[in-house]
Amino acid sequence: MNEVNLEENFDQAKTSSSESSEQELLAEFEEDFALLIECGFIGAKQLDEMSSNRIFQACQLISPNSVAPQIGMGHIALSKLEVKKATDIFEKVVALEPGNELATCFLGVCFLLSKDKLKKGETLIKEVLEKTTDETVKNLGNLCLEWSKKDLAKKSASPFQI
Repeated sequence: MNEVNLEENFDQAKTSSSESSEQELLAEFEEDFALLIECGFIGAKQLDEMSSNRIFQACQLISPNSVAPQIGMGHIALSKLEVKKATDIFEKVVALEPGNELATCFLGVCFLLSKDKLKKGETLIKEVLEKTTDETVKNLGNLCLEWSKKDLAKKSASPFQI
């Protein structure tokens, strides 16, 4: 009977010790969170999907309440033209943080890539542009609206026809 209790206590101590050490290890990276997010986006820009996914997943562990890693995952999906997956991710982020201008702008881009939601995407991006003071979001929104007017809004072609 004593042996069982000792084994249970040892297992509990080992589990709580490993959980504690995991939390301590993750805490060491909290100050680097923003840099890691940036690294994930750089990796995505360099078309290194595997590394970017791993970085964003690690960031999600470091800061479980942050939507930044989800925005990164949505960006990867959008870059791969996985529009449905990207739309789902950005809709969830916007539902969690309605004021997140970057996620809302990316959601608008997802809508631009769907012929039946093109106008909704343009409207969403215009709303973000009216509110934002972030130059990156402004540049993204203006570029996407220009692309929409120039190439996507043509009546004769679908967004993906050449």
